[in-house]
Amino acid sequence: MVTIVDTLNNRSATPEKDAAASVQVGAAAGAERPRHPEKAHRPDNPVQRKPKWIRVKAPTSPVYRETHELVRNKKLVTVCEEAGCPNIGECWSKKHASFMILGDTCTRACAFCNVRTGMPGAVDESEPQHIAEAVQSMGLEHVVITSVDRDDLDDGGATHFANVINAIRTVSPKTTVEVLTPDFLRKDGALEIVVDAKPDVFNHNLETVPSNYLKVRPGARYFHSIRLLQRVKELDPNMFTKSGIMVGLGEERNEVLQLMDDLRSADVDFLTVGQYLQPTKKHHPVMKFVTPEEFKAYERIAYSKGFLKVSASPLTRSSHHAGSDFEDLKKARAAKLGH
Repeated sequence: MVTIVDTLNNRSATPEKDAAASVQVGAAAGAERPRHPEKAHRPDNPVQRKPKWIRVKAPTSPVYRETHELVRNKKLVTVCEEAGCPNIGECWSKKHASFMILGDTCTRACAFCNVRTGMPGAVDESEPQHIAEAVQSMGLEHVVITSVDRDDLDDGGATHFANVINAIRTVSPKTTVEVLTPDFLRKDGALEIVVDAKPDVFNHNLETVPSNYLKVRPGARYFHSIRLLQRVKELDPNMFTKSGIMVGLGEERNEVLQLMDDLRSADVDFLTVGQYLQPTKKHHPVMKFVTPEEFKAYERIAYSKGFLKVSASPLTRSSHHAGSDFEDLKKARAAKLGH
């Protein structure tokens, strides 16, 4: 099962080194375009040493290099590199990746995120065709499409999402498509555009518990995101829905359990829970490294609340194992319906 994840620059396997590399890239491109201008004057938060259960090996395999070259040659943007994902070595060695559309610059400034912030450029109207061609040439069975926030666009980029989905379906009709969208806050009709394009999985991440939103995700609204996921099911009851959070941002256990209940009230099918890793000294600090045993407990509780699929571990990320997880989702729904 093959998936795809979006990335931008060639960086190493750790978020700290990724962030350092991105700063160098930004400096080379011009001092007028720092990667995170809104964080430049914040006090430093020292990056803690990771526990042994989080450390990963640097990517070195020939297949990793082959995937890297393909991403470069096709001028694709991927979350894998842009966000400094710790699973990049594993995923790229299996030719798994996730495409990030609508550019590499986000209009939001979340305290946890390593994606560049600022005013984005114009939308590349040829991007849907380029991504579809990449999906076809790689023979992908399942593809993940995500994006930066584009608050500057009237529809938040929804039409572009639909165009990408339609382009993939045209050239590779057997490929299943998963979208990981922004919240489309104050973008009336945007959600309907994406749902009408009929992705196989609709993912929108809550990222953290509501008490953290003002300091961690200030541009978003927790209950708007819950309502967005609920609305997907109202528009298309058969569409799989998915959401994810990070832990280690200062949340309390009971808050995580309440968040699970909120997602189930919106009939969300799939929950991911992963460890927050601090990209740079200017980002929100890691308040706790959650143990593998605690993740297992979250997984058990989430299944008991009715989720069809749960992925909870220190290295869990939204698009990690997305293809095989989609197969698990379909089997779980069939079993629930008695098929």
